[in-house]
Amino acid sequence: EFKPLWRGATKIALLLQLGLKHSWKLSGTSVFRQAFQSFKGLRNMGLLVDGVWVDQWYDTKSTGGKFVRSDAQYRNWVTKDGSAGPSGVGGFKAEAGRYHLYVSLACPWAHRTIVMRRLKGLEDMISMSVVNWVMRENGWAFDENPGVIPDPLIGAKFMHQIYTLNDPTYSGRVTVPVLFDKQTRRIVSNESSEIIRMLTTAFDDVGAAPGDYYPAELKEEIDQVNEKVYHGVNNGVYKAGFATLQEPYEAAVKELFESLDWLEERLSKTRYLVGNRLTEADIRLFTTLVRFDAAYHGHFKCNLRRIEDYPALSAYLRDIYQTQGIGETVKLEHIKRTYYLSHLHINPSGIVPAGPVLDFTRPHGRDKL
Repeated sequence: EFKPLWRGATKIALLLQLGLKHSWKLSGTSVFRQAFQSFKGLRNMGLLVDGVWVDQWYDTKSTGGKFVRSDAQYRNWVTKDGSAGPSGVGGFKAEAGRYHLYVSLACPWAHRTIVMRRLKGLEDMISMSVVNWVMRENGWAFDENPGVIPDPLIGAKFMHQIYTLNDPTYSGRVTVPVLFDKQTRRIVSNESSEIIRMLTTAFDDVGAAPGDYYPAELKEEIDQVNEKVYHGVNNGVYKAGFATLQEPYEAAVKELFESLDWLEERLSKTRYLVGNRLTEADIRLFTTLVRFDAAYHGHFKCNLRRIEDYPALSAYLRDIYQTQGIGETVKLEHIKRTYYLSHLHINPSGIVPAGPVLDFTRPHGRDKL
């Protein structure tokens, strides 16, 4: 697992050393260019272009060093009667056994859907596949590893094959989660925020567990909190971690910790983010917070403070973790290995840190709020 990573990083170092010492030319191409191409090859975050896989990192040069996330392209909805939802087309009726969920145990966006699937008791209604923790030159893959659940539909080796099964000419990033309709062999959605809303209510008439995590009376406030948390925290850690220039990195870190400070103040007064009850807003925040000290603090250089340094936020994190069914969806081994082994332009050695030591089972005391 580690040898290819060391070989890639070592190749770059040797090419640069040789080039500096001898100014060699190799096959008409300078060793500096070869080293640069090798460096690009370590980035491992490709996309499909007209159905063909291309190993290409995000274009931060055109955005002044900023990381800009592209919008999800599949925005259909599963509904109780199959009618069209707020976006996309209709035809996706909630039925037990019809849908399949593709996830990564490391990805915070996919983790949202895993949590909601668990809370709503949908494990027997919606099957699930889990990709490998390492994302390499072919993107998310189903290589055998602990926790991996292979693709049962076409025996896909790579996640991009599921996208081209849906559309052989698809162009765009290949992300998880993906909610797939086994009946029509089409992708319903690859937008996590909308998938969790489908899971919240669409399957209630076919045996889902009770619980409304986007109640009508709280929708407006939930939407407001979600918007702030998304820009400042959920996507904020990525804006810091994937920035390629100092100024956008510092701007992202500033926004991130201002948002965490705001959350600390809010959560010092109330047990949950909205309405003093567990809602989707808490689930969306939780999947970022639970990764913060293990991955974002070190790997993404979000290191002004840890979540553990925030009294209210750290207790809130433990409270949500200890909610029945949620804690067992957290897989720290997958989380650390995905970030530290996949983003080799950030961590060229491929070394996965031994720490930190995290105990989310400690008493939280928030039931008094």
